[in-house]
Amino acid sequence: MTQMIRTSDKDLQTKVTDELSYHPGIDAAHLVVLASNGVVTLSGDVATLPERYAAKSAARRVAGVTAVTDDMAVRDPGAFGATDRDIAEAADKMLSWAVDVPADAVRAGVRDHKITLSGAVNWQYQREAAARAVMYLKGVTAVSNTISLTSTVPTADLRTVIEAAILRNAQLDTDKITVVVDGGDVTLRGSVRSWTDRRQAEYLAWSAVGVAAVQNDLVVTA
Repeated sequence: MTQMIRTSDKDLQTKVTDELSYHPGIDAAHLVVLASNGVVTLSGDVATLPERYAAKSAARRVAGVTAVTDDMAVRDPGAFGATDRDIAEAADKMLSWAVDVPADAVRAGVRDHKITLSGAVNWQYQREAAARAVMYLKGVTAVSNTISLTSTVPTADLRTVIEAAILRNAQLDTDKITVVVDGGDVTLRGSVRSWTDRRQAEYLAWSAVGVAAVQNDLVVTA
């Protein structure tokens, strides 16, 4: 049994390394991949924050990966020539230009090349849009999203609404997903076949009116 696990881990490590090397936006030469019982750990350094996210996404796409641990670091931003002030000014512009971020709803603070987003919006997709708007700025090494959601009255029978949305989605195995609702807080439990399915189920939960928080406990089965 031990030998089988070791062989499986080695194969998974090779597959993830190949996937990283295949992606044109990832410099796999600077990354180290380890695998243990389906859990992949990525370490090393990347040039930019988007490259870091791309590496995690690439690893999650590989069949057999059940979780990804991110130990990567963005290289010294001094090489980019961008100061905190430069980043703050650029972030304010990007947020004001983003069509899916409400005007004047989000603020960006910058310290040591790390952006902290604050403010309040109505929907989760708007929180995600704000983070996406600033993560590609030169010199940014991390984005902390502390934007809150404004309180809205949850849809009547919120659980039924979310379950119906999941049932309509062709890619999800609805028999293995359980929706638990407590006020505006939603918890997803059960199992899915891939990280794409896990993300899709969470997206559907966030899309219901009045959802304040989503706890995604779905397990990716190898």
